[in-house]
Amino acid sequence: MSERAPDRRNTPRHRGAETHGIVSARVRPGHLATLLDVSAGGALIETAYRLLPGTFVELHVETAQGRTCIRGHVLRCAVVGVCSTLICYRGAIGFEGRLPWLMTDTGKPVPSRVAPERHGWAAATR
Repeated sequence: MSERAPDRRNTPRHRGAETHGIVSARVRPGHLATLLDVSAGGALIETAYRLLPGTFVELHVETAQGRTCIRGHVLRCAVVGVCSTLICYRGAIGFEGRLPWLMTDTGKPVPSRVAPERHGWAAATR
């Protein structure tokens, strides 16, 4: 028997609208997306829209309180379903910021894994 690998995620994942509060999601410019799980720093979605790893996307989410848009980069994407009229893609998006209503147990926002912008400064290299 093999042991399960430990969960290395930095932020807790929420898998239902009752826990994350998102009732609908779209990838700009309006492609419907299904949220499989979401955290303050990213989301796993399914959509008929092809997501290219390394590119930036805007995810428009709607909650009972309103709508918001969050920008992120596509970490990975794979085809998970094919039929005669549709291809279904599953993609992981890492947010540039964070979803403010997904808080840690201490009540503080979960920090983003993306480094802050440095107004034109290039990242240090070795």
